[in-house]
Amino acid sequence: MELIRLENITKTYQMGDIAVPVLKGISLSIAKGELVALTGSSGSGKSTLMNILGCLDRPSSGEYWLEGEEISRLSADGRALLRNRKLGFVFQNFNLLARTSALENVAMPLAYAALPLSERQTRERAAEMLARVGLADRLDHHPSQLSGGQQQRVAIARALINQPPVLFADEPTGNLDSKTSEEVLRMFENLNREDGITIIMVTHDPKVAGHAQRNVSLCDGLLAAEAACAVSGWQGSAGGRP
Repeated sequence: MELIRLENITKTYQMGDIAVPVLKGISLSIAKGELVALTGSSGSGKSTLMNILGCLDRPSSGEYWLEGEEISRLSADGRALLRNRKLGFVFQNFNLLARTSALENVAMPLAYAALPLSERQTRERAAEMLARVGLADRLDHHPSQLSGGQQQRVAIARALINQPPVLFADEPTGNLDSKTSEEVLRMFENLNREDGITIIMVTHDPKVAGHAQRNVSLCDGLLAAEAACAVSGWQGSAGGRP
C-alpha cells in the first residue's frame, strides 16, 4: 500500500537575485512498511528532500501525497499539526533537553497532542516506550548520565510516543561508535519488521544504507538513475539488502 507519493517535486532557493535550484523534479513512491535509505553526496539534495518529506519545508512546485492527502501547500501551522500527528524524527545530535529526565523527554510530544491523557497515563505511556527500547531502568536519568547509544534510544522512544506511521532518521548513527551504531540500526529493523513502521533514513554511509530494504540515491537534485552522473558506492534507487 502506497504511503508517500511525490510528483515532480522541485525546490529552488533565492539567494538575492540568483535562483539556486536544489531539487529538480523528484517523483518517488514509498510503500507503507518500507525501510528506505536516502543517500547521496553532500549537495545532492537529500537533506532538502528530507525536510520536504518531514514537512519542515514546502516544495517550490510539485505534489506531496501522504496517506492519500495532498499536503504540499499546507501552512506552517498545518505542517506543525501534521508532524505531531503523523511523523516522528530522530536526529544525529539526539536533541534531548539536558535538564530533563529520559521519561520527561519522551513524554514531551504528548503535551502537544490532542489526546485526553492524564499525567499518570502520560508517564505510563512514556515508560512503556522506554521499556520498548531497552531503557526501563533509566527513566529518571538525565542525558548527561546516559551513553550516546542510550541517548539515541531515548530519542527513538520520543519519536514514537505519538505512534506515527512514519519515522525519519537523519544521520542517526553519526555520533555513535560502530558497535552502538549496529545496535541502533537493528532496533530500526525490528521496529520496521515487528511494528510495521515506515522508516526513512538519510545517510552518507553505505554501511548504514545497507540495512535498508531500498536505497534512493540522489545526485545533483535528481534521482541518481535520472541524473547524468555516477554515484559511486551506492546501489541505486532499486538497491538494498537482499
